[in-house]
Amino acid sequence: RQSGRRYNLFLKRRLRIDKRHQSKDSIFFRDGVRRIDFVLSYVDDLNKEWEKKLERRREFESNLQKAGLELETEDKKESEDGKIYFVKIHAPWEVLITYAEVLNIKVPIKENDIPSMVENPLDCMLAPLRLPEKVMHPEPDYFTAPFSKDKQELYLINDESTFFSPSMRNRIVNYILTRCPYGTEEGKKKFGIKRLLNNGTYSAAYPLHDCQYWKKANDPNCDNERYTLYMEWARFLQFYKEQPLDLIRKYYGEKIGIYFAWLGFYTEMLFLAAVVGLICFLYGLFTMDENMSSKEICDPAIGGEIIMCPLCDRECEYWRLNTTCQSSEYSHLFDNVATLFFAIFMGIWVTLFLEFWKRRQARLKYEWDLVDFEEEQQQLQLRPEYEAKCTQKKKNPVTQEMEPYLPVTSQAVRFCISGTTVLFWVSLIIASMIAVIVYRLAVYAAFASLMENTQTLQPISGLLTPQLATSVTASCLNFVIIMILNFLYEKIAIWITDMEIPRTHMEYENRLTMKMFLFQFVNYYSSCFYVAFFKGKFVGYPGAYTYMFNRWRNEECDPAGCLIELTTQLTIVMAGKQIWGNIQEAIVPWICNWWGRRKARNNPENLYSRWEQDHDLQIFGALGLFYEYLEMVIQFGFITLFVASFPLAPLLALMNNILEIRVDSWKLTTQYRRPVAAKAHSIGVWQEILNGMAILSVVTNAFIVAFTSDMIPRLVYYYAYSENEDSPMSGYINNSLSVFQISDFPDRNKPKLNPENFVICRYRDYRYPPDHERKYLHTMQFWHILAAKLAFIIIMEHVVFIVKFFVAWMIPDVPADVKARIKREKYLTQKILHEYELEKLRERLCQGDKRPTEKEFIATEGRMELSRAM
Repeated sequence: RQSGRRYNLFLKRRLRIDKRHQSKDSIFFRDGVRRIDFVLSYVDDLNKEWEKKLERRREFESNLQKAGLELETEDKKESEDGKIYFVKIHAPWEVLITYAEVLNIKVPIKENDIPSMVENPLDCMLAPLRLPEKVMHPEPDYFTAPFSKDKQELYLINDESTFFSPSMRNRIVNYILTRCPYGTEEGKKKFGIKRLLNNGTYSAAYPLHDCQYWKKANDPNCDNERYTLYMEWARFLQFYKEQPLDLIRKYYGEKIGIYFAWLGFYTEMLFLAAVVGLICFLYGLFTMDENMSSKEICDPAIGGEIIMCPLCDRECEYWRLNTTCQSSEYSHLFDNVATLFFAIFMGIWVTLFLEFWKRRQARLKYEWDLVDFEEEQQQLQLRPEYEAKCTQKKKNPVTQEMEPYLPVTSQAVRFCISGTTVLFWVSLIIASMIAVIVYRLAVYAAFASLMENTQTLQPISGLLTPQLATSVTASCLNFVIIMILNFLYEKIAIWITDMEIPRTHMEYENRLTMKMFLFQFVNYYSSCFYVAFFKGKFVGYPGAYTYMFNRWRNEECDPAGCLIELTTQLTIVMAGKQIWGNIQEAIVPWICNWWGRRKARNNPENLYSRWEQDHDLQIFGALGLFYEYLEMVIQFGFITLFVASFPLAPLLALMNNILEIRVDSWKLTTQYRRPVAAKAHSIGVWQEILNGMAILSVVTNAFIVAFTSDMIPRLVYYYAYSENEDSPMSGYINNSLSVFQISDFPDRNKPKLNPENFVICRYRDYRYPPDHERKYLHTMQFWHILAAKLAFIIIMEHVVFIVKFFVAWMIPDVPADVKARIKREKYLTQKILHEYELEKLRERLCQGDKRPTEKEFIATEGRMELSRAM
């Protein structure tokens, strides 16, 4: 009896394998003919909501079939875990052509006969960076026109099953799914797959990848584009190769394609900035021994004899200037003449990057048939959530049709709540930054005392000063706070954007982008702004120090300047963010998919279906691309806003981006379900954000060079106060330090110990000595330096802005050859359409009433003449 049961089980499994042998790893229905365009999955759990979910599914699937879609359900017994049902969806030809017209999809009408551009003479040198032509251009270039059901014979329809690409097909099916009703609940009409996913009626909805990424499919009808993308694009060993943008666009859609085009172009442009930054850094490295300031600080006869005032009250001791010898040498790496050159260069580089990207974007718009896409965007992207939540309707003045709208009073209330929430979270960031500043002030004395009294730290005390130790630990603490606040704010930003009920998908993305960027801007850059523009600027002087909250004494800069601390802060936050970002993007999805991938490799294909393999992958999500842009734009801010303090920032960004392109492509190709194809003609609101940051970067770098670095005080000393013609910079350190008489210390500030009975100490400022009639007031040199700093900021800003605007004016946004091609294509497309209309009119002339048709014939010929004239 037991053996009989085993035999029956074996036969049942055997029949299951035979039954599904053809279709299990296929992307077609069981008949092997109809392509699977979309898959829905659900778990039939018997809870209190079971009947309601069953009714929703029955109604929804019935309405999908009424819309013309064809469904095929895989029973849960057929799935690997025996729990999940899969509903496979196929869009037949009639549905595709109907919605292609609704969505204004452009399709081929004639192969492009415009000669390609003149070959680049450097092409032979760049051959190792090229990919095969079949990968770079997977299909011929065509003249295209919006699809119309009435003109099907006009289009190049060789095979109805392949005329619309898989990405077009899944876009059409997704359009139907997002608008398909499934019943009425609480007196309101309910519709859309998104709502069904949210309430648990379905567990997933996704289009299929065309094959496994590590090997080609057995099906000869499969294009194996996923395998090609993995082999030629998504492997790190291909990091030096160009990206197959046309294939990315064909497989994933224009929106993802334009992101990778922008990221690749940004990385290419970073190469120039990285090379110049590296040269500036090497200049600082090779001239380190010639730096007179660090020589004087390190000289025992000069720096060793200068006694500095204590850096904290009571607990800190007097210290000799030469203890900061090594940090002053390292500060010269970033605080030298090359810093000024690099700041000006980066101001121009940003403009070149943005202007050349506009040209690249214009070329992609032409090549990917996105020239007239802006008009489509307004018509097609109305959010289903907006239609569902806005019960009131009014007449659209353009279309003269009734459409839903949100009353002004409701909008005002929602915006007030949204604005208040954003303001609260930005205030929370500022409060956390103040907390980090308080930490810096509170622990400085502890670090100073620890390093003074701990013998094991003596060998590195020259390199690891109390200032540097405080700065490094505070930067790490700040980075941890940044990550925690980011995690929390993401949820809040999405919630308040949903609450605003934006009208279109573009509006939704733009509003969410601005909220997230504002938050991230304050979160990531506030600590850098503090070190660059506030630290050491409001210290006071011995005996009259300024205090935060009347308790903690404000921080002082190192005698060699605050620039090295800004560099430290920038390096830790920027590098930490990039490392953490790559861990999140690559390792987390890989761990999550490990078990699913193990099943995919260990089970035979006829038992582990294509839809099950994709079901086990991660969800890319509607905001997946948003986070990629946000990460890169924040990085762009680091390499532009504060680049004067760290010339190696573009090099770090370049190395990260080379890795980023391959990590993003790898995870998209191997770790995520195939995203629904979406159109985009540009990088959207990110372009305006980049333009704003480019302008702000000129201002911040001018202020960094003027107020954070020691460039201007050194130049003023060199030209106005130096007394040694043979060595103009000698004596600069002594000149930059003021004298304070120790007996003038109030009890609150006076150190507990003075074992060597020092009479005077020095501090970093330009003030009169204690024996002067204007005791401890600012000297005339202070005002000269301040005037020079302000003059420098005005001159540098004007010079860079004039050059920026001149470069922007000189470089047209659309290349001349692209303009000519667009005009040529429009003319030829009109000509083909007019010839087609004329042919139809001739046929009608032979059959029906001649008089009205003859008028149409004359009008059509007139349009052709006008087109030729144009």
